[in-house]
Amino acid sequence: MERKAFIRSTSAFMAGSVLLPVLGCGGRTDKKALEEAVREARTNWAGNYSYRAPHLHTPESLGELQELIGKLGIQKPLGSRHCFNDIADSPLNQVSTERLRSVLDLNRDAGEVTVEGGIRYGDLAPLLEAEGLALHNLASLPHISVVGACATATHGSGVRNGNLATAVKALELITPDGEILQITRKDPEFFGSVVHLGALGMVSRITLEVSPTFQVAQWVFLDLPLESAVENFEAILSGGYSVSLFTDWMDRKISQVWVKRRTDLEPDPLGREYFGARAADRHVHPIISLSAENCTPQMGEPGPWHERLPHFKMGFTPSSGDELQSEFFVPSEHAVEAFLALEAQRDRIYPHLQISEIRTVAKDDLWLSPACGRDVVAFHFTWKPNGPEVTQLIGMIERELDPFSVVPHWGKLFSLDAGKLRGRYPKMPEFLDLVRKRDPEGRLQNAYLNRVLHG
Repeated sequence: MERKAFIRSTSAFMAGSVLLPVLGCGGRTDKKALEEAVREARTNWAGNYSYRAPHLHTPESLGELQELIGKLGIQKPLGSRHCFNDIADSPLNQVSTERLRSVLDLNRDAGEVTVEGGIRYGDLAPLLEAEGLALHNLASLPHISVVGACATATHGSGVRNGNLATAVKALELITPDGEILQITRKDPEFFGSVVHLGALGMVSRITLEVSPTFQVAQWVFLDLPLESAVENFEAILSGGYSVSLFTDWMDRKISQVWVKRRTDLEPDPLGREYFGARAADRHVHPIISLSAENCTPQMGEPGPWHERLPHFKMGFTPSSGDELQSEFFVPSEHAVEAFLALEAQRDRIYPHLQISEIRTVAKDDLWLSPACGRDVVAFHFTWKPNGPEVTQLIGMIERELDPFSVVPHWGKLFSLDAGKLRGRYPKMPEFLDLVRKRDPEGRLQNAYLNRVLHG
């Protein structure tokens, strides 16, 4: 397909994917009904947080977006609502780009694709695959927006794979006064602008690095003994292009090991055993009691990158749905110590836990990335929706991991404040200077940024 035809077809597809759910008489799209439906959805995806912003704006063009931002005053970008805290809330206005999902440019020679700010990975990935292209990695679920994932340093897994923001080559940022900035890797401020927590402006378009497509085969292994996990921790997590350990912190074992291998780089199939864990004889969900119907294919069956790197399929509810989430990162050299510290608290953790996931993330140069300047291991917790108990457990986990310079995932639940975080992000002073430069009147400030940046 030629470049112009590709852009036209993807733009039409994206517009349809946004507008189809709400129809008027005779099958026509009812714009007013859609707008009302969007405005009524005033919670995040998990339903644990209700947005307090009284006004939600959903512009339909980049021009409308720029004009809107310039006149709104106090405002906040709103992504796909997959954060579990108040990062995207505002005292007055939220601005969503969920209607702006087009692919704007595909440049094979440069190895890049440029998209509008509202596009989700699950929308973009199959379009790239149809063109024989791929992204370097994906998160556990494809339902999240590209811009939101990059702004919070959301990640997949892999000892050689950086978080999703490391694929960014350029971005277009609209500052709170409506000014448009084009920022590329050549700009000194680029590394402070990609993971920005919504503190610098609205990303209207973003350019990602792409590569030739590849296939991935996925295996799941059950009941990895604790002793083997400790003795072989690095080797286990290095055994594939992307590897995840799932545990409920019971019975002194890792419940499941998910190993995803690129067939072009790691062609040899895995056998019936993996460091003492046995191969699953059926497709499984990370939460073993749930149906695997919404999970990506396993059993070593090769498939396109975008149908194996996520744990969950685009067309299904990701994870369990009724949950809370937190995630913490420690330097890789402290991973085993951190794991054992959490293991010692298993009796407190598992009664309130659905599942926990352990992954690796390669180091990068992005100022507010948890992996800035260091390889890290991520400890993710999917909790039962028991707010008070989970709040206490989060505090306990932060204390247990404090000796290892722990930092949180910006979009999940945590209690670490600015005083603690400043000392763990060497580039935090430079980022705060950038915030003051881009938002001198504080139009993008909210309770979250006051808590985690300013203190």
